[in-house]
Amino acid sequence: MLPNVHAAIDAVYRADWGRTVAMLIRLVGEFDIAEEAAQEAFAAALDQWPSAGVPESPRAWIMQTARHKAIDRIRRRTRFEEKVKSYVASGLVRTSEDPEYSTSEIPDDRLRLIFTCCHPALALEAQVALTLRLLGGLETDEIARAFLVPAATMAQRLVRAKRKIRDAGIPYLVPDTTDMPERLDAVLTVIYLVFNEGYAATRGASLLRTDLCTEAIRLGRLVRTLLAPQTPAEATGLVALMLLHDSRRAARLDEAGDLVLLEEQDRSRWDQQQIAEALPLALEALGGEVGPFALQAAIAAQHCQAARAEDTDWAEIVRLYDFLVRVQPSPIVALNRAVAVAMADGPQAALALIDALAADGELDAYHLLHAARADLLRRLGANREAAQSYARALALVTNDSERRFLERRLREVQSASVD
Repeated sequence: MLPNVHAAIDAVYRADWGRTVAMLIRLVGEFDIAEEAAQEAFAAALDQWPSAGVPESPRAWIMQTARHKAIDRIRRRTRFEEKVKSYVASGLVRTSEDPEYSTSEIPDDRLRLIFTCCHPALALEAQVALTLRLLGGLETDEIARAFLVPAATMAQRLVRAKRKIRDAGIPYLVPDTTDMPERLDAVLTVIYLVFNEGYAATRGASLLRTDLCTEAIRLGRLVRTLLAPQTPAEATGLVALMLLHDSRRAARLDEAGDLVLLEEQDRSRWDQQQIAEALPLALEALGGEVGPFALQAAIAAQHCQAARAEDTDWAEIVRLYDFLVRVQPSPIVALNRAVAVAMADGPQAALALIDALAADGELDAYHLLHAARADLLRRLGANREAAQSYARALALVTNDSERRFLERRLREVQSASVD
C-alpha cells in the first residue's frame, strides 16, 4: 500500500472512528451492527483507495460507506422491510442511492453515545469500557490496561454490556438535566480515560494521540455547557485538568519522538493560552464539592504555574495528593503520591512507599510502578537493582516512545554498575 494512502486511512480512523460508530448507532439502533459496518467501511478503504486514490473528503467517504454497509446488513435480515419503512418514516434513512459526501458534523451523536453507554442500569466499569471501545476505537487490550484486568475479562464485560443495552431497550439520547447527575460520574470518567489514552497511548510509535485529547476536551466542554448554570465542580475540574495536561503536549517529546520528562521539558513550549484558560477553572473547581478531578487539576496547576522545574511546590503537591488519596483511594493514586514524595523528601522516603505497593501485587503488571521504582534506585546509586526494575518495566511496556526511554535508562544504569 502507498504510504500516503496508509497514512490517510490511519488518520481518518483515529479522528473519525467514534463519530462514525455514533452516527451508525443513531441510524440502526444496534451496537454490533454499527461496529461491524464501521469496520467494513475501513476495510473497503484499504481495498479501494490504493487503486482509486484517497477521496477528497476521506471522512465523508467512510461515513457514507459505513452507512450503506449498515443498511445492507439490515437488508439481509428477515424483518428488513418493516425496519426500513420505520427508518425511512423517521427520516434517518433516505431512499436515494446517490453518494452523499457531506462533511457536516452531527454535534450530539457522540454525546448521545456516551450517555447511552453510561446508563445506570450498567455497572460503572462496563459503562466506561463500552464507551472507550465505541467512541475512542480502543482495542480490548487497551481498555483492559486502563482497568488493570486481563483482556479476556474485559472482552466478556463488553459483550455483556452491549447485550444489556439491547435487551433493556436503553434509549440513544442525551437525558434531561434532571437525569444527568446519576450518570455524570461515569461520563466524566469516560471522557478522562479517552483523554488519557491520547495523552499516553497504550501502543504505537508515538506516545501521543492528539485526536483523542482534542475529542475529550471537546466533549468535556460540551458536558459542562449542558449542565450550566449549575455546573458541578467535577465537570469544571475535568476540563481544567485536560487543558493543563494538554498544554504541555509540544514539550513532551523531542525531535526524535522520544519521551522528555516533566522536569526536563522546555517550558517555553507550553501553551500559555490554554494554561491561562485552565487556571481559573481549576480554582473554580476547588470552590465546590471537591472531588478527584478538581484535586488533580489543582496538582497540574502547581506544575504549570512553576516557571522552572526547581520552582515547583512539591510540598503542596504532596498535600493535595494526601487529599486525593482520601477522596479516591487507589494504588495508582498512591503511586503518583509516592513520586511526589520523592521530589519533596528524597528518593529513600518514596522507595519505602513504592516497595509497599509492589509487595501488595495489584500493580505488578503496571510498567510505571517498576519504572518509578527503578528511577528511585538509580537516584540512590543502587544501579544493579535499578537495572532489574527497568528490565521488568521493559517487559511490560507497549508504547515505542516509552520503550526507548526505558532502554536508554537501562543502558545508563548497566554502564554505571560496571564502572
